[in-house]
Amino acid sequence: MKGKHYIKKTYGKINKSAGYVNVRIKKLNWKQWLAILLTIAAATIAIILLTKKEPAEPVLPIVQAETVVTKDVEIYGEYVGRIRAQQFVEVRARVEGYLESMLFAEGTYINKGQVLFVIDPRQYKATVDKANAQLNKNKAMAQKAERDLKRIRSLHEQNAVSQLDLDNAIAAYESAKAEVQMSKADLAQDEMALSFTTVKSPISGYISERNVDIGTLVGPGGKSLLATIVKSDTVMVDFSMTGLDYLKSRERNVNIGQKDTSRTWEPYITITLADNSAYPLKGLVDFADPQVDPNTGTFSVRAEMPNPDHILLPGQFTKVKLLLDVREDAIVVPTKAIVIEKGGAYVYAVLRDGTVEKRFVEPGPEVGNFTVIERGLIAYERIVVEGYHKLAHGMKVIVSNPSKSAE
Repeated sequence: MKGKHYIKKTYGKINKSAGYVNVRIKKLNWKQWLAILLTIAAATIAIILLTKKEPAEPVLPIVQAETVVTKDVEIYGEYVGRIRAQQFVEVRARVEGYLESMLFAEGTYINKGQVLFVIDPRQYKATVDKANAQLNKNKAMAQKAERDLKRIRSLHEQNAVSQLDLDNAIAAYESAKAEVQMSKADLAQDEMALSFTTVKSPISGYISERNVDIGTLVGPGGKSLLATIVKSDTVMVDFSMTGLDYLKSRERNVNIGQKDTSRTWEPYITITLADNSAYPLKGLVDFADPQVDPNTGTFSVRAEMPNPDHILLPGQFTKVKLLLDVREDAIVVPTKAIVIEKGGAYVYAVLRDGTVEKRFVEPGPEVGNFTVIERGLIAYERIVVEGYHKLAHGMKVIVSNPSKSAE
């Protein structure tokens, strides 16, 4: 009973208060209503501002950039070359006979003029002796004809002999002198043949093994090739270049195989040995064929390579690296910084305010991990080298290594 009384009492108080509020609201004028509305609006705005979350700051992409530099760039071409001896001489028998002796060790170094082989000289010595005897006989006949001519000329002056006798004496003397000259020529020829029985080295170099055995008939009627001599203190390296290489070199005013005093460099080559090690010396290109082989579309080039220790052997194939051009003060960027698409090649340049600019460029030759830029960049600009895949033109970025430059 007490609970019901309490509830009834409370309900009465609420009705009484509500009636009081209702009376008070009806008594408000328009200014009071305006103040109430403004208060409610201000409270609402304050609540909204206080409860509104702060907008998240945009996360800028982090990239790595390098400063564009200029440097002298050496441009090389790689080819397959073959090593050739500077001189390669075949030692042959020039006269016929039986090989009598060999006076050298096979595979060793020999000097120019050194005796290598001896062919049986007896036949040729006999021929020389016979020619020498014939020469002496003809000299005696010429002396006799000269004395006869002097005697007949004296008698002719005294009208003791006829003019015919004088003419015959003159003819006999002239014929005798001619016989002497013929004998001298025969003797020189026979002596030359005799000298050919001693086979000497025409050059200095390394000699091969002998091609014939002692006692073999050599010369015109037999085997003539006795051995070969190779001079390889300096070797020749032959290789082929394409017509495109020629055109590119001409665009840069570089004439392969010709010396140019206006250049500060020469087109030299380096070669790689069979064990993939680099040969320590360099060679200079001294010849280029003036015409292109229509079957291969290439032209032959030759370089001279020093070989003092005889490491390079004639007949070897090797990799040739030729200096084609030197681009002085060229704009160079890391190749990984260049993006190549259907529309062209471009890089992202970092401006002073931290934004990136999509810059189209014209790539040139690629050297190692770097590429020469023909157009589109200038020195000391910064370009993005890492993280460009998440960029777009005009974006702001954070450079993680602002002081780094391309080496």
